Amino acid sequence: MANMSVTASPLTELEARERAGAAVRKGLAAYPKHLPPWLFYDESGSRLFDAITELEEYYLTRTEREILARNAEAIVAAAAQGARVRIQELGAGSAEKTRLLLQAAVDRQRSVIYEPIDVSASALDGAREHIERDIPGVHVIPRVMDYTQGPALELDADHRTRRLVAFIGSSIGNFEPEQAGRLLKRIRAGIQRDDSLLLGIDLVKNENILIPAYDDAEGVTAAFNLNVLARLNRDFGANFDLNAFEHRAVWNGMRSRVEMHLESLRPQRVHLPELDMVVEFSEGETVHTENSYKYETAQIEEMLGRAGFAPAALWTDPKGWFAVYLGRAE
Repeated sequence: MANMSVTASPLTELEARERAGAAVRKGLAAYPKHLPPWLFYDESGSRLFDAITELEEYYLTRTEREILARNAEAIVAAAAQGARVRIQELGAGSAEKTRLLLQAAVDRQRSVIYEPIDVSASALDGAREHIERDIPGVHVIPRVMDYTQGPALELDADHRTRRLVAFIGSSIGNFEPEQAGRLLKRIRAGIQRDDSLLLGIDLVKNENILIPAYDDAEGVTAAFNLNVLARLNRDFGANFDLNAFEHRAVWNGMRSRVEMHLESLRPQRVHLPELDMVVEFSEGETVHTENSYKYETAQIEEMLGRAGFAPAALWTDPKGWFAVYLGRAE
């Protein structure tokens, strides 16, 4: 493939607010009502999600971290193919698990460029400060932008450097399969042949394991889900009564996904004055806030292939609950 780049401008605060407002208007005017999951991640939501990842029921982060800890050296070597590697991460957040890859890269080549992409400037600032302090040899170049609209994959002039694009944390599962496929194709369009994509994906498993991961006994996930309404109250002057909604997590076996909803416990009318909007809810009506698709390994390989990646390596945990794929750009 020819040398090219896919670019996206960083979001200004005003643009981010306008984008959020447009998504809220569209989602709450629809039937059934829905909100995009990226609205979860304001400052409060990010803290709550960090707490979720430490819960016993939430196996995803723990399991993926264990896979990366055991295989970081092999992952970096496979991506580098004898050359130097630089690492770019989509939806980086605090980059806690990525430290394992960065340390392996520094051990291998003494230094590495790390380009985390996220919509949260505060998360990126924190990640840069801690990573550069804790892992000498890592040069962090953060990019505040919405990678779902086209990540900035600016290629090096030095073709001896391989790029490893990390998309871990099972984030791909939050996209509809068609959207996930389009995103992977955009990533492929911005990198060179023999660059790599590292994809973390949650695998299909028993419902008795899946549902507690999204509806924990301590109620942290419920607070995380309800926080999206608190955000609308803060950002748009809405008057959602959080006590009038309840968190629901359900397994949709037909579509192979866990769904998160907020259920209205009574008939109610909510005002969003800054969006010039009034929303009515009937008792039992829900706002669909997130999907988390679970995949079979054959589905992952097919999705990678359609996007222009050859499955180069696969790492899993002993229980076969989670998969980390290395796809090589063809």
